[in-house]
Amino acid sequence: MTLRQKIEQEIRERGPIPFSRYMALCLYDPELGYYSRNAEQFGKAGDFYTASDVHAVFGRLLARQFEELWRVLGSPGRIELLELGPGRGLFAQDVLDWSEKKFPEFFRALHYSLAESSGALRERLQLTLGRHFKAGKASFPQRLKPVISDELGGTAAAVPFYGDTGGLTGASEISPATIDEDNPARDDIGEGTTLVVPEVARNAAALAAEAWFSRPLIIFANEFFDALPVEAISPQGELRIATQNGRFVETWAPASAEELEFLDRHSLHPEAGERIEVSLTAQRYMSRIAAAVQRGFIIAIDYGYTREEQLAGRHRGTVTAFRQHSVSANPYEAPGEQDITGHVNFTALAAAAEQNGMRVQPLLTQSQFLMGIGEKDQFADAFEECRLPQERAKVALQLKHLVTPAGMGESFHVLVASRGVARERVRALSGLSFGRSQS
Repeated sequence: MTLRQKIEQEIRERGPIPFSRYMALCLYDPELGYYSRNAEQFGKAGDFYTASDVHAVFGRLLARQFEELWRVLGSPGRIELLELGPGRGLFAQDVLDWSEKKFPEFFRALHYSLAESSGALRERLQLTLGRHFKAGKASFPQRLKPVISDELGGTAAAVPFYGDTGGLTGASEISPATIDEDNPARDDIGEGTTLVVPEVARNAAALAAEAWFSRPLIIFANEFFDALPVEAISPQGELRIATQNGRFVETWAPASAEELEFLDRHSLHPEAGERIEVSLTAQRYMSRIAAAVQRGFIIAIDYGYTREEQLAGRHRGTVTAFRQHSVSANPYEAPGEQDITGHVNFTALAAAAEQNGMRVQPLLTQSQFLMGIGEKDQFADAFEECRLPQERAKVALQLKHLVTPAGMGESFHVLVASRGVARERVRALSGLSFGRSQS
């Protein structure tokens, strides 16, 4: 059975499904989803690039920033770095290798956890980071069997709640006693409604029950939140997916109270002919990881927008499909064979972090963030291994792609949140200094 056939069967049995359900199946179905079926989505031979595909300097600069965070936290003897959705592990490899070479004291204290739901990518991670896995420097976090809330299911309910979620409805208590290493990437919730989401999102607060969450912690998410399922809302209501004559067709249902409240608080209501994404999954997930961090930082890097940018007429209807480095506005062409993303609502993410006890810094562009880290030593991390002028020229072009508006520098934003760290010490971080000095 193909994924298209699987989705069609579900629609026949249950009626039109929310777009978030369709997107979750396309990306995260355990057997046929885009991120589950292979590990070749990234880089030149895949469908899209990430910053770590461009040059190792991205990981090296972040290693420098992570080492600074460690010192700000008092140089503890053990610090956890949890990467959400690490893909093939290029970023983790660059961070670990550069830290080992340049920051040996930090490296001795560092343990790197990789939260990845795809079995194919987990195998790739073990190959890429084999030396660090063997040395105990890198590992996958244990997965805890969740307690599912009976209130979830239906419209926009993409992930279950666990424990204290900062006042969000539908919360249930988690039992940290049961560990299930083979927990599947799908849950049956009420009335047989099966919800499929990335395991790292599904078990967000379950991870909080692990002992290492009580240690100083850095959570890093690069192009993670854009891949979480979203709802699409128009003046006609909430988008649902049905079938007609062997094709997927769009239909509409009344938007839920939760979706409308999200638009009131964090976005805007769509005008005639417009669609606006409602990122409830991302907001809930940020709420859980923010509540879990007892002392440390969250750094999220992604392409996205603020409410003010939406009010100015930008970032409306941002659902996009990627296949073989080509962009498509049609997410229905090849279920499971193309990436589907939505731009990140940073206003909602920041609010979720703040509501759960974290202090959020003013939003930066990736350009500001990387320039702040790299300007002190003039990006020596990028050029250290260059021996010939043509090598320096090539690296300069790659670095330009990361930091200039023509590349990824202005379209990607950086959210930095902290808890348990003095305000003035956070403000003095190198990654925040360039944006502040230019404002």
